[in-house]
Amino acid sequence: MRSPWLASFLMPETRSGAKGCTDLQSAAHSIRTLAVDAIVRAGEGHQGVPLGMAEIATALYAGFLKFDPHDPQWWDRDRVVVSNGHGSMLLYALLYLSGYERISLDEIKRFRELGSHCAGHPERDVAAGIEATTGPLGQGVGNALGMAIAEAFLNARFGDALVNHRTWAFVGDGCLQEGVGQEMIALAGHLKLGKLTLLWDDNQITDDGATSLSISEDVAKRFALAGWHVQAVDGHDLGAISRALSACMQDERPSLIAARTVIARGLPRLQGQRGGHSARLFSADAAELRAWAGIDWPAFHVPPRVLKQWRSFAKPGVAAHQRWEKSVRALSRKDRAEFERIMRGELPLQWDQPLLAYKARVTSLKDPLGGINYSAQIQDLLSDVLPERMVACADLEAPTDHKRRLVAFSADNRHGAYVHCGVREHVMGALANGLLAHGGVQALTVTYLAFSDYMRPAIRMAAMMRLPVKFVFSHDTIGIGKNGPTHQPVEMLASLRAMPNLVVLRPADAVEAVECWQWAMAYRGGPVCLVFSRQTLPAVRNRHQVANLSSRGGYVLQEASRPEQRAVTLLATGSELSIAVQACALLERRGYPTAVVSMPSWELFDQQSKAYQGKTLGLHGVRVAVEAAVAHGWERYLRPGDGFVGMQGFGASGAADDLYRHFGITAKAVVASAMRALGRAQGLSKAVR
Repeated sequence: MRSPWLASFLMPETRSGAKGCTDLQSAAHSIRTLAVDAIVRAGEGHQGVPLGMAEIATALYAGFLKFDPHDPQWWDRDRVVVSNGHGSMLLYALLYLSGYERISLDEIKRFRELGSHCAGHPERDVAAGIEATTGPLGQGVGNALGMAIAEAFLNARFGDALVNHRTWAFVGDGCLQEGVGQEMIALAGHLKLGKLTLLWDDNQITDDGATSLSISEDVAKRFALAGWHVQAVDGHDLGAISRALSACMQDERPSLIAARTVIARGLPRLQGQRGGHSARLFSADAAELRAWAGIDWPAFHVPPRVLKQWRSFAKPGVAAHQRWEKSVRALSRKDRAEFERIMRGELPLQWDQPLLAYKARVTSLKDPLGGINYSAQIQDLLSDVLPERMVACADLEAPTDHKRRLVAFSADNRHGAYVHCGVREHVMGALANGLLAHGGVQALTVTYLAFSDYMRPAIRMAAMMRLPVKFVFSHDTIGIGKNGPTHQPVEMLASLRAMPNLVVLRPADAVEAVECWQWAMAYRGGPVCLVFSRQTLPAVRNRHQVANLSSRGGYVLQEASRPEQRAVTLLATGSELSIAVQACALLERRGYPTAVVSMPSWELFDQQSKAYQGKTLGLHGVRVAVEAAVAHGWERYLRPGDGFVGMQGFGASGAADDLYRHFGITAKAVVASAMRALGRAQGLSKAVR
């Protein structure tokens, strides 16, 4: 049934004599003029999207989008994602015209300038109306999928009065050509997310030229075969677009509106051509656009009557917001507090008590487990205290074991908190970003570390947006054994550690696992990668300590027998920490006071004071790092002459113990490396004397 707040804006059935169409066409042209004026002023930009999608966007905002520009962060607003992020001026024009305070006319005049809210591609700023950072094509549609999942999950718990909104995504041909686009199509159709609508700018042009250069399939049929509701319309016919939007709101399936458009419509020199994508524009183009549209208003000017009309589009959303606030106020004090806590992304009081009890228990653990199994146990403990937690997994339920008491989120059960993504790591990462960008959900993804590169674009976008997604990886070294080098991610740790705003945690045993999870769940400043072994992790922390030592990133696990004469410091992470402990005992027997330093997180350790770092790493003596991965990055802690025991290249197929011996990652090899480093240090000392 059509929502009452939409009724007054719906297009009539006829095209030519439609009431309000003339005014709405002026509204659409105001998008075009603002976009062209900003791009001309900036000297660069992508005009194809705002000029081609002006009518689509106008119809959406005029009659269907639920929004309140006075409170851009209202929890029950519709979400809008511009997946074809190069067309960012479409979004900025819409936000200014609709009345979002942060996107002023002055900001639009500063398009693509340093410090402007109107960056070259949208950069997430919810207070400005920008829901997600987009640009790498396909990531935005994956984000939209996650937002739709979050809405359905929260709606199932809180009901229509508190959570009942839609997700809309502007998409281009490139978004649908990327592999992540097809993964999104398949999963969204399977889950029957009826409040998700894609608005496809079907202009049949990409940067290279006609789409026929590289594709020949019927793209719309891909959606239909995946269970989507598909409509094809003239993308410049306001009436036809509005009828399609109305129809998609009545359908229980996710919707695609394939809007046939002309790229750069209104620029005679470029429309319908390859150059319409991003060829440089000049003042003459702006003048020709106005002549084509039959308007005469000057640059960066929107006539008051047109701006007034745009600002009126928010009225139904403002009214809906007021009704929503009444529903929130009607909740009991307890229910309201819980709803607001979840939507703010806050953790409940004493949420970590089950983890602290687990930590005390595993200190004396007799039968060690694989690192990923510890993670699974820890997460299972949080099922009761964090009902907003959702876990997405890429077809690895059994070996990663993070489902446990959770039930599947499905088309038939929106209460489920475990998303079976299938073999779709690309979209799993992107949808997790969407879950966090939407709000109200604590999101985890789970897969093997070797497959993290499939997720890298999404991890990078999470880091850029500082979304606190928890990316969980297992099977982290050659310790997985006989699956061979394809599944032994020797270079992945270095790759992840190189990424700004990303914290990588690699715990060494059950105690460190719980400490790392305790820190990660509380951290809201960005994404975290938690990296676990497949093989069993013997206990290295045998004495219970209340303090979270792992939260400092690095700490002295075992001090030298004579601390003031520390000769060797062994640095290790994860499964190799137990090897360092064994090597320490051997070196001490030889008379070399040796300390073992656990370094579960370089990023957290680098945040500690220089004094703490120096005391931990040792100001004197030699250092040897031990990790079953490549050495890249360890140079920040190792000095010339220090040693590294790890991988020099890819792994091999064989039993885990055999592989560690084959590649020389053993306690004896660590001792040998330390002795060589000591020899070099003594030789240097003699040379100096």
